[in-house]
Amino acid sequence: MSRTPSRLAPAALLAAALALPAAAQYVSGPPSGGNQKASVSQWIGPVEVNVTYNSPKVVGPDGTDRRGKIWGGLVPWGMSKDAFGTCGDECPWRAGANENTVFRVSHDVKVEGQPLAAGAYGLFMVPGPEEFTVIFSKNSTSWGHYFYTSKEDALRVKVKPRKAPYTHWLTYDFVERKPSEATVALRWDELEVPVRVEVSDVDGLYLARIREELRNRNGFSWQAWEEAAQFCLGKKVNLPEALKWAEHAVSAPFTGQANFKSLSTLSQAQAANGMADAAKATMQKALEHPTATATDVHMYGRQLQAQKRTDEAVAVYLLNAKKHPDAWPVNVGLARAYAAQGKTKEALAAARKALAQAPDDGNRNNLKGMIAKLEKGEPID
Repeated sequence: MSRTPSRLAPAALLAAALALPAAAQYVSGPPSGGNQKASVSQWIGPVEVNVTYNSPKVVGPDGTDRRGKIWGGLVPWGMSKDAFGTCGDECPWRAGANENTVFRVSHDVKVEGQPLAAGAYGLFMVPGPEEFTVIFSKNSTSWGHYFYTSKEDALRVKVKPRKAPYTHWLTYDFVERKPSEATVALRWDELEVPVRVEVSDVDGLYLARIREELRNRNGFSWQAWEEAAQFCLGKKVNLPEALKWAEHAVSAPFTGQANFKSLSTLSQAQAANGMADAAKATMQKALEHPTATATDVHMYGRQLQAQKRTDEAVAVYLLNAKKHPDAWPVNVGLARAYAAQGKTKEALAAARKALAQAPDDGNRNNLKGMIAKLEKGEPID
């Protein structure tokens, strides 16, 4: 028994044709429907999050102003129906226009607290007045929603839409950023749909990358090992390995180099691993090394002073004066050293010498303030 194929009314046929991939665009012309192709990326630590999409505007291709008629109108609430393709009665919104909106992550992440593996996903949404369902489909290459199937869902999350300033062109943007998470939001008309993306261990991912880099050509320079150690020291993570990296920077065969920078990093790593005496001895080597500039030594003295280690700071300032007599900013340090010892006359003399050497207005103004305090018998920082 033969079956008569179902027919669409002429208007429906026209609508279906217009919804198709713009005559497939066999050549590289502009996006159909007056839409604009766009892409936005954000890094969360070493993790890249990207959304690539086609952006329609509130005013339609025929000039119709659809402001206030986008949500629940042009973009219907809930799933829609489509006669073309295979999605049938369960067609989500493509969250953009034309071909799939594509959401890419370079590493595994969490979306609204749920795990999502690294990869590219077709991004769909099921809009609602109070809640949107955001769908990440394993199919990122289809056109629109026509061939969507829930069997290809990698993840579904629910989010709350919120009022937002008017946006003419549909736009994705990263509206909230923190060291280990970011919120990507779809904005159109006067609505915003925020989706939170988290990275569980940013420092761990950086460390994994650093370890790989130390195994390639970067590992043939002492600077790479020193920078790797400094990363750990700054983050207060992976301290035992940081010590090994700092030792490598100083003394590895062929590539290690003892200088002020590498030795001072080794000293910091030793201190962070509870090796106080070794750290002190290594720092003394750094200060006495020929590569230690007047500024290097002075800044270490300032660091000690900030830590209220005044006697050690004075010793460093005096060492700097011995190594680099009359070099900037040696006399600034001497002024601080003498002031800390209660030698106001000597402190004033050093500060006035420093004023004559000051390289810019900022330093000159600071020294004028220091001299004014010393003349009044007030302490200086």
